[in-house]
Amino acid sequence: QLKVVAINENLDLVHQNHVLFDSELPEFRTQGGVHVQADKLTVTSPVLMWVKALDLILDKMKDAGFDFSSVRALSGSGQQHGSVYWKKGAGQVLKQLDPGRPLHKLLEDCFTLEDSPVWMDSSTSEQCSSLESAVGGAQNLTNITGSRAYERFTGNQIAKIQQSNPEKYSETERISLVSSFGASLFRGDYAAVDYSDGSGMNLMDIFSKKWAQPCLEATAPHLEAKLGAPLVSTAVLGEVSSYYVTRYGFSPDCKVVAFTGDNPGSLAGMRLREGDIAVSLGTSDTVFLWIKEPRPTIEGHVFCNPVDSDSYMALICYKNGSFTRERIRNERAGGSWDTFSRALNATPVGNDGNLGIYFDTLEITPSAVGVYRVNEQDQTVEGFPGEVEIRALVEGQFLAKRVHAEKLGYKIMPGTQILATGGASSNTDILQVLSDVFNAPVYTIDVANSACLGCAYRAAHGKISVWPMTHLPMNPQVHVPQSLAQ
Repeated sequence: QLKVVAINENLDLVHQNHVLFDSELPEFRTQGGVHVQADKLTVTSPVLMWVKALDLILDKMKDAGFDFSSVRALSGSGQQHGSVYWKKGAGQVLKQLDPGRPLHKLLEDCFTLEDSPVWMDSSTSEQCSSLESAVGGAQNLTNITGSRAYERFTGNQIAKIQQSNPEKYSETERISLVSSFGASLFRGDYAAVDYSDGSGMNLMDIFSKKWAQPCLEATAPHLEAKLGAPLVSTAVLGEVSSYYVTRYGFSPDCKVVAFTGDNPGSLAGMRLREGDIAVSLGTSDTVFLWIKEPRPTIEGHVFCNPVDSDSYMALICYKNGSFTRERIRNERAGGSWDTFSRALNATPVGNDGNLGIYFDTLEITPSAVGVYRVNEQDQTVEGFPGEVEIRALVEGQFLAKRVHAEKLGYKIMPGTQILATGGASSNTDILQVLSDVFNAPVYTIDVANSACLGCAYRAAHGKISVWPMTHLPMNPQVHVPQSLAQ
């Protein structure tokens, strides 16, 4: 879907709306907003569907009586890694948009590829291997770009397109990320890729904040000219296109702040500050970190920070989240979360040295599968008693998060707060273990539309140049962590 929120000077939400791709734009025949191709690996979205969704959502806002003239600044976030391919001459079309016609009609002949590769695509394994080999291996690539080569990352998608469709690539004047594509629509001109979203391409040196020449050369010819120079994520790109002034009543002084990716947008939307950590406890678990001195590893991602150009953010994904917790609950607590919680309360912090690692499916961080248990004598064992097993699972999951976070350069500091979201954040006994492991207080927050809110906050940031903002209203869950033996 495409979502919009508007906030006032107090950061209060004053308007929200959305367009559902599948049901409101059925002519594009998407499922979940995408097309999954016959190989089950190639996943794309129609570019004009995104453009038409923008037409539709602005019309919805206009019909609802939204006052576009009161908008002082806007920004946006787009799904990371996806890319849009502008045809030669499209830049001139952007500069001459006719406010009497909808965008999707004006731009229908502006793209060399009608369908954009998106983050769900996993068809570029060959290109990933080639890129890593060209720069001296996975860790060397990580040292430069913040991540090893991933199939969904934009550089590998570009390489595949150039190799499989050299004519289309040659006809391409500009390559945008989904985020900079959105910014281009509002600016009426090509918008730069921002540092933060540009970090998810396997193409940018996250330390120099410039395109990495070895990566460009290994990806496709003449690529730097097609990408344009990246730009600081807090940059004000300029004023909104006159198209929106005439068609919708925007103020000609409305500023467009650089758009970024959805994960960086979520970091902004949760209003994290240095030393904070956000942990999403869902089907998969995800950890967001604000760090100053990153140490990139092949497990996890380091991106430039979207709100502080001198900082970084890290993202660590774990596939074995709630499904694994539910399996142990079913096997060891009779399917009852109350019994599961009583087991956590009945066992000591540190679990008397009994530790478990539970990878029911192939894990992302690290790449491993299987169940491993070690007792207090560091001996491998086949199983634990029920209560010990439950604590071994939960402590093991959170210890892994801390270890991987610290490997990437995260440091717990005075004032560190843990922000917990997702289904398991409703269980205070699980959150107590999280607090014990990180030796920090845990809070729960409502992060509905966090990426969308993040771009609204970033628009305000671009206008007033002040960050950090105050934290979101948080619900205290665990104030005083117990002492967890090293």
